[in-house]
Amino acid sequence: MHILIAGLSTRAVAESAVRGGYGDCVVTLDYFGDRDQRALVENHALLRDFDLPFSAEGLLQASRGLDFDAVVYISNLENHADVVAALAQGQTLLGNSPETLTQVRDWDILRRACLEERIPFPTTLLPGEEGEAAAAPQTEWLRKPWRSGGGHGIGRWDGQPLATHHILQAYVAGRPASAAFVADGQRSVVIGLTEQLIGRGELGGRGFAWCGNILPLTSPSGGGNAILTAVEEMVARLTRRFHLRGANGIDLVIGETPEGKAVPYLIEVNPRYTASMELVERAYELNVFSLHLAALDGHLPDFDSRERIAGPYFGKGIVYARRSVTVPQSETASWTAQGRRDVPHPGETIEAGHPVCTVLAEGASRADCWQRLLTGAEAVRHDIGDE
Repeated sequence: MHILIAGLSTRAVAESAVRGGYGDCVVTLDYFGDRDQRALVENHALLRDFDLPFSAEGLLQASRGLDFDAVVYISNLENHADVVAALAQGQTLLGNSPETLTQVRDWDILRRACLEERIPFPTTLLPGEEGEAAAAPQTEWLRKPWRSGGGHGIGRWDGQPLATHHILQAYVAGRPASAAFVADGQRSVVIGLTEQLIGRGELGGRGFAWCGNILPLTSPSGGGNAILTAVEEMVARLTRRFHLRGANGIDLVIGETPEGKAVPYLIEVNPRYTASMELVERAYELNVFSLHLAALDGHLPDFDSRERIAGPYFGKGIVYARRSVTVPQSETASWTAQGRRDVPHPGETIEAGHPVCTVLAEGASRADCWQRLLTGAEAVRHDIGDE
């Protein structure tokens, strides 16, 4: 079987596939075509090989010249069920069906499901419902793209009418988090609960931009087992409701009740391989690509995240350029050995606000892991003259 892995950035899942013994079976198609990925598997990139901007339609167009008989999709193709259907036409789709994507990524369907399944979910309003927000001035509202991803395009609501491609969502104070799980359509197993790094200026992030993850999630008020139990129940209900299959993730905010009890609020469902799964693989010695394929066949792992709540800690940070930079012509092949991933090519120009690379770190405590991420990020800036 020749498997096409397609999405915005496929390096992490490609690494997982290679570790799982599928390196000779996969071809990847993404936007960046990073150097370390091209050393692992056959890769084709919209930017480097086709001189195309990123789009779902661009991935579909580029795939026409590739040889494959099965498809794995990742971010942000979950927002384009029609493209997923076209990619998989006449092939084996190794992931959630286009019908599932259409439902779980529809905000109206998701908010109704959360109400009926008793899943904590921020008040979410669609275009034409802004009056409800105006009637609740004490609530802070976020304006989000309908096709959300990576925190891009999220901002505070200015009170203006919504365009058809945006929604409003009530802001929930708390710790951003994510959960990774595998499912067979009826059953699910949580394989990791992580802190999300959002808008971290130390990494060059702004606003609500996703900047990485730290595993495991620490709860400021304690009660890690209670949070995990609540997330497992949430995942179980979502799996049964939407018949989720394979590797999936959810974005969360861990808020608190007035009594100080931690409560996970669902923000959105990511029905595909997620970025935090790279840390699950490093920390727990699980092969997520293999787990994904096994779950699609109805086989779930015997795994309990409770045994891993106390650490050690594993982190990944996305280093964003603070200004336009050009990667030095000197060799960047050594970057991988320095704990860097998504390595750019020598001479590549990276615009301000765009990702340079990913840095990986681990530590005995959350604070230690975070500090090592910052040290790694500063080393990258030194190497590219972005200090």
